[in-house]
Amino acid sequence: MKNETKMERKSDRELVVTRTFNAPAHIVYEAWAKPELFKQWWTPKSFGIHMVSCEMDIRPGGSYRLVFGMSAEKAAQFGVDPSKTFEFFGKYTEIVPNTRMVWTNDEDEGGQTITTVTFEEKGGKTFVVVSDMYPSKQALDDAIASGSCEGKGETFDQLDAMLNL
Repeated sequence: MKNETKMERKSDRELVVTRTFNAPAHIVYEAWAKPELFKQWWTPKSFGIHMVSCEMDIRPGGSYRLVFGMSAEKAAQFGVDPSKTFEFFGKYTEIVPNTRMVWTNDEDEGGQTITTVTFEEKGGKTFVVVSDMYPSKQALDDAIASGSCEGKGETFDQLDAMLNL
């Protein structure tokens, strides 16, 4: 039976995504903490984007930089140069191995979004909660309107598939 990804707007500024994975917390956490694993599942395949590079220094004060590219087909659809890349970057503010990660999203215009991910293991399964706290109601409204939140279920499906190989 497939685990369901749930997405809920908790307030004007907070979006929470939850999912249970059929793997222990240390394995699920590793998929978030090791760049070579993270690259395998983070980008929704149906979006026509791919991760060009992934740098992650997972420790309090460490930074990350994710660089994405777009397929020629998607680039044409959006009228952008297919060689153009886009980046997401920020700093880790809290790391509790196998339990919790908190980072900033510093590429955001108009303020900083804070992402908190928790990993709770019960009976060999891990319940993951991802909370994105946006700087304003408008920033969250814009993220939802842009479609950037739509890929969460697909990325979690990809993570689930990777964990169950």
